[in-house]
Amino acid sequence: MNFSELISLFSLPFMQRAIIGGILLGILGGILGGFVILRQLSLFGNSLGHTAFLAVVIGALLQLHPMIALIGFLVFFGLGINYLIEKTNLGGDTILSIVIAGSVALGVIGFNFVPGYRGNLLSILFGDILAISNLDLLVLVILLALYLSWLGVTLPKQILLTFNTELAQVQGIPVQRYKYIFMIILSLAIALTIRAVGILLVNAFLVIPAATAKLICHQFLQFLGVSALIGAMSGVMGMMLSGAFNLPSGPSIVLVQLLVFLVAAFSCQGKF
Repeated sequence: MNFSELISLFSLPFMQRAIIGGILLGILGGILGGFVILRQLSLFGNSLGHTAFLAVVIGALLQLHPMIALIGFLVFFGLGINYLIEKTNLGGDTILSIVIAGSVALGVIGFNFVPGYRGNLLSILFGDILAISNLDLLVLVILLALYLSWLGVTLPKQILLTFNTELAQVQGIPVQRYKYIFMIILSLAIALTIRAVGILLVNAFLVIPAATAKLICHQFLQFLGVSALIGAMSGVMGMMLSGAFNLPSGPSIVLVQLLVFLVAAFSCQGKF
């Protein structure tokens, strides 16, 4: 594809929505991902990604809209997973591994009972950011605005909770409440990201930009900002790569994130 054809492609409304969606998801995923990797919740994001297939299957059996089912059940599963981790003596990785295995098994079994054409359910494995709608963008903007507002008000407490949970409890910070609010926001973000990149790549949006930023940053706020910037720029560059070489959009964005991470990994190492 030559340059003029690429420019004309990016003038199309669906491509413009995809780019905006990639930027918003990149910013949201980058900031959330910063807390995810510092709180060692990477496997949590992966487990929610796998439960998404079960959520969509349940939604299909109950004849619910796929996005409503995805958001509703992921929030439910996210809170349920957090509750199990807190109420059992088992480690978090053990509970999350059980959830991943159980949700995949139940999802595959339930898939066989979904009547009619079921190919659209399989699309959730790979996602399609080109199909993102104006409503999806509006939901993303609202979620990002709410999260940034909440983070701005509670940032010192969030930092303390991230690095020293025991001290946060001693100082009277409502640790459990903050954890559950974060899980709800994280579940919503994962649900929206799955629509764009699918189950198989959703965790990359949370982990790779934040991991890259941690390598090159020395301060916490700088770390969050760079993580969001990497996420946003990867969305734009990934869409350009996808359009230029006719590649799948979601994997192209993740490929850009991976390349940026490798450059950072071989060139520098941050510490804060």
